[in-house]
Amino acid sequence: MPGNSGTGAVTRSTLRQQIADALRDEVLAGRLKPGQEFTVKEIAEQYGVSATPVREALVDLSAQGLLEADQHRGFHVREYSLADFREMIEARSLVTDGMFRALDDSHAALRDPRDPCAAATLAGVRRRGEEAQRAAAAGDLTVLIGYDLRFWRELGVLFGNAYLTDFLHRMRVQSWVCLVQHLRRMTDLRGLLWSGHTGLVDALVRRDTATARAAVADYNEHTLALVERLGDG
Repeated sequence: MPGNSGTGAVTRSTLRQQIADALRDEVLAGRLKPGQEFTVKEIAEQYGVSATPVREALVDLSAQGLLEADQHRGFHVREYSLADFREMIEARSLVTDGMFRALDDSHAALRDPRDPCAAATLAGVRRRGEEAQRAAAAGDLTVLIGYDLRFWRELGVLFGNAYLTDFLHRMRVQSWVCLVQHLRRMTDLRGLLWSGHTGLVDALVRRDTATARAAVADYNEHTLALVERLGDG
């Protein structure tokens, strides 16, 4: 029956996304380590599902740059170098600089914070920022990553360009995958992680793009300096 076929497709698509999300979380938590190899069969058995949605999920994560396919063998977690991380920061900076430039030149507009919908979104983003700052202060990397990704994604929505938001989210996920390879080796991260989220939101509420730009630059410079220090160590 057509109805049953459609339901099956939706179920498989949902399962595919659930597996991709679960594996992404495993990589970000450091439980799937750089270079670690696995097969579709192993993951299917682990989650108790068929091979098809697992294969699709692994292909999705490979397209996102988190995994790499090994011909005839399976997949492994992608290993990122410090040079890769510098290029990620550069790519992110080029995009965010362009977004701020568009705001300054009035070619685009951040949703007016006085608008009820924008105000509600900003309030939500600020709450994510507060949680991220608490996690950073406590050195809780797992909690920080979750709130940090939500913070930047929801903040990006306010710029009104879904394509840029999706691109930056993908870059931030890749950045965190690279970061955890270094940060998970440390036993105490308290006081080392960037925690200027709410200051950035406050600057955008004031439409102070100069301070907002400085906050983003500080985030990038702080994180890059930390990774380079850990890499040297």
